[in-house]
Amino acid sequence: MYGEIKLFSGTANPALAEEISQYLGIPLSGRDIIQFPNENIFVKLHKSVRGQDVFIIQPACRSVNRRITLNEARASSVNDNLMELLIMIETMKRASAGRITAVMPYYAYGRSDKKDQPRVPITARLVADLITVAGANRFMTIDLHAGQIQGFFSIPGDEITAFHILRDYFLEKGVPNAVVVAPDIGASKKARNFAQALNAPLAIVEKRRTDTETEVLTLIGDVQGKNAIIFDDEVDTAATLTEAVEVLEDEGARDIYACATHAILSPPAVERIRAVNLKELVVTNTVSIPPEKMLPNITVLSVAPLLGEVIRRVHLGISVGEIFGE
Repeated sequence: MYGEIKLFSGTANPALAEEISQYLGIPLSGRDIIQFPNENIFVKLHKSVRGQDVFIIQPACRSVNRRITLNEARASSVNDNLMELLIMIETMKRASAGRITAVMPYYAYGRSDKKDQPRVPITARLVADLITVAGANRFMTIDLHAGQIQGFFSIPGDEITAFHILRDYFLEKGVPNAVVVAPDIGASKKARNFAQALNAPLAIVEKRRTDTETEVLTLIGDVQGKNAIIFDDEVDTAATLTEAVEVLEDEGARDIYACATHAILSPPAVERIRAVNLKELVVTNTVSIPPEKMLPNITVLSVAPLLGEVIRRVHLGISVGEIFGE
């Protein structure tokens, strides 16, 4: 049996960590995270974690935060925040923590999950190896881009889903005459499950190459006169999302909504979303969205209660699947 829960936050998404802390009624433990002028990162804990059950909350994503040694906010890259997580894990290991869980609401490099062309890496596997070698005993993440990434880890972990959070939002919203849309073939399985949960039909946007080697988008399914809900795991540059919106408009859809777990919003995502007729984009706070990217039609749902409950259950050694009726 491990000691008390100790919650630590990196600098990638401190607001989410604070919400998890409030859900559990456990304060975030003190730590110093310093980035020196040479960009080396240093971590120091304020108190002992010997024998304790440590959870480090740090999505590996781009963020804007304030380093202790700097007077101004600066952008931290995916690699900054990933390295920060690894150094925090190493710090806990050397401080003799009883168990260390890396809580990564968003998993970086998740799209590099297979060798799909010659002479390329499987970076998602490399990230799993780095986290394990650094000293993590468990991992926790939300909605991996590809489920097989779980198998890249040699340590136990939990991939949980925000599916139910998004489902409940749209069930409560009660969009009439709805049709769920997969924005590409790769998202069709998850979109099908979402359509079933909403008791709505499914449509799929498909890309096809013509004889002239140009890509055209076609629609499988009927959206004429219906309100469309596009379902995907993340919105990165929003190219796939906005192309789907334009196809749905051309096919006679009425109001168009979209939902995804991770709002990465890499440039030029905001400009693309502004330019299309999207009624609402519903996302979660696995990734912190800076104010300049918060468009009026973006709704953010919190995953803090979900992560907090999973952390509590992992600590107590009780079923996580029961949360989802499994």
